[in-house]
Parts: sequence; C-alpha cells; structure tokens
Amino acid sequence: MNTPIKIPIKSSVILWLVLLSLVFTQSTCMDDYKVIEDMNDTSFELLNQDSIKVRFPEDFRGQYVVLGFVYTNCPDICPLITQNLIKIQKDLGYPDNVQFLGISFDPKRDTPDVLHRYKEVFKVNENVNFLTGEPIIVQNFMDSVRVRTQESMRKITESGKEIYFLNHSDKIMVMNTKGEIIIEYGGSMPSIPSLIVQDLQSLIQ
Repeated sequence: MNTPIKIPIKSSVILWLVLLSLVFTQSTCMDDYKVIEDMNDTSFELLNQDSIKVRFPEDFRGQYVVLGFVYTNCPDICPLITQNLIKIQKDLGYPDNVQFLGISFDPKRDTPDVLHRYKEVFKVNENVNFLTGEPIIVQNFMDSVRVRTQESMRKITESGKEIYFLNHSDKIMVMNTKGEIIIEYGGSMPSIPSLIVQDLQSLIQ
C-alpha cells in the first residue's frame, strides 16, 4: 500500500510564497528600471538646430526621450551614435510619444546653423533634434549626465583656422515621462539599437 507523501503545512506555505514571488518578479521586472539620474532638479535652456529655445527637461515631460551625445567635427564614433538614434526611431516605427535628441558638447563650433546642416546630412525625421547652447550651460548639462570630454589634439592651420578633436563619453540614454534617466548604454555599438528598442517597447506598450 502506497503511503501518501505529506508536506508539512509550514513548508507548503513557504513553497507557495516562493512560487508567487517568482511569478510576480517575472511580470514586473521589465518595468522595474532603476533611476540613474533625476533631471527634475535641474533646468537647462538650450537651442535646437532651428534656433528655437528648448527647456530641458521641462519641454519633454510626458514623453520618452532618447539622448545621444555628439559633436559634428567628430571623426569616428559620433556618426555611429547618430545613426543608432535614427535606427532606434525607425525600428520603433517612428513613434509620436518618443523624442530623439543629439546634444552637442562642442557649443563653440556647433552653432544652430551647423547642427541644421548636420541634421540635413543625416536626413533624419522631425522627431530628431540636435541641441546646443551657451558653453557654461552645455558644460553643466554634460556634468549632470556624466558625459566627459577631453581635448585630444589642437592645431592652427596655415590659413589660421583652429582645429581640435575631443575624446568623450560614448553614451545613449533614455529618459522616462517623469524626467528621469532610466537606461544608459554605450552609444556607438551596433547592438545598441535592438537593446534600446526592446526596453522602450516594454515601457510604452
């Protein structure tokens, strides 16, 4: 005769709680993004490529924002970051509730007119904007998101033109509708768009 296996009541309760916890974790983990930086304590007055004033983050509350950090004289990774922003937007299906920003950390050279031409070269959608501003404001903005730059080379050409290049952080970030930075990835890697698209789809669905 087979004797039924009896599980002590206390053990069965613990097992049930563990299983319930696993189910709950799986159903919420995609929405449980840690806040990397709360931008609500700051306000930055910038200019877009059309010389229109932009207040960050106030003007973007209620929308998700994908931010890349670039400068137009960059010889290597900035074009890749810009292309990744474009690909993320395309792969998401050009959503109206997600804004895309390329923010220059070289305001001395990256005037609105320069950024306007840069946008035209990449033929980006209207929901992609490039921002610049007064040097001190831009520097404070970069400090707030921990984007670092360092001059790597400077020279004066025979015509008197000053040329310099910058080493800099390689980042793409996502800000949620509350003005909080919640996702941060390397900006230029080819695998980044699919990762950010997956994260955003879990948030905006």
